[in-house]
Amino acid sequence: MKAVVGSANPVKIAAARSVLRRVYGRAVRIEACPVDSGIGEQPWGDELTLQGALNRARAALQTPGASLGVGLEGGLVKVGRRVFTSAWCAVVSEDGVTGVAGGANLLLPAAVAETVRGGAELGPAMDAFTGLSNTKHQEGAIGILTAGHLNRQAAYEHVLTLALARLLTPAYYDEG
Repeated sequence: MKAVVGSANPVKIAAARSVLRRVYGRAVRIEACPVDSGIGEQPWGDELTLQGALNRARAALQTPGASLGVGLEGGLVKVGRRVFTSAWCAVVSEDGVTGVAGGANLLLPAAVAETVRGGAELGPAMDAFTGLSNTKHQEGAIGILTAGHLNRQAAYEHVLTLALARLLTPAYYDEG
């Protein structure tokens, strides 16, 4: 089985490798294929973020020999005056079965929320807020704001595992 992750982000690739090896064993080969999400650099709202994950998974599945496309997309959601992180995953199999899942809603500090409301992407906003660099390819906002108790990779592992449910237990999702 060849699974292709629609990203060059090392955190997303590592999350896919961890989950897919745990689920499918060593028989799965994981490759990365940078693809465009089709939704811009910083999606706002669950619908747009999910669309980005779906776009990535479908594009990754077009890689020659791919039997599974994986799309992971981070976004932001506004609830009242607060801004939260959001993560969505889509998994598309070669026979067209699509699994999706989302989560990882973490409240952002007011200063970061203000910066992203002004149009900044979350990764650079967190870099400026903390004085660190390239956090979106490392621990992410989640790792920083939970003092390392959870990180971006673990959050992506969680939503990828949930997205696989439709592929792992198809009888429960039989609509007809």
